[in-house]
Amino acid sequence: MGLFRSGEILGIAESALDFARAASEDTHPNEYMGLLRGDKARKVGLDRDGTVLTDVLVIPGTESDPVSATLKTNMVPNDMRAAGSIHSHPNGVLQPSDADLATFGRGDVHIIVGYPYGPGDWQAFDNDGEPVDLPVLDIDPPEETFFDFDQHDIDQELREEEWDS
Repeated sequence: MGLFRSGEILGIAESALDFARAASEDTHPNEYMGLLRGDKARKVGLDRDGTVLTDVLVIPGTESDPVSATLKTNMVPNDMRAAGSIHSHPNGVLQPSDADLATFGRGDVHIIVGYPYGPGDWQAFDNDGEPVDLPVLDIDPPEETFFDFDQHDIDQELREEEWDS
């Protein structure tokens, strides 16, 4: 398990998997690739510890063709919620290739989505390329905000500045 996440990966939000399936279909016949992010289970309404995969990050500059997809590593965010990867196999094969296994180091779970990209055309794997069970969860991922602060935080900072003057 990664340094910044708590507990095991409990599943993937249906909306995140649907996004990746649609992106895979849109990219076909080329491969699609994205990164997975997770949130604490309690943040998404589950009454237990662990992580739920809630987001698929699209990395700018990703290059793909019918047999591979390559991320620009300098464009990958240093994200504390990083949990793994997701990519498509336009040939429909739901097994990791040797090239896939070489990229499975970052994160804890790696998903392959295969043609024709239907609801059952995917498989999750651990870092060693072994299949793992990953439930699809009907949850609402938390709303993302552009800034990680609100008016209360601004007011607090202004009060602290006044106090320091």
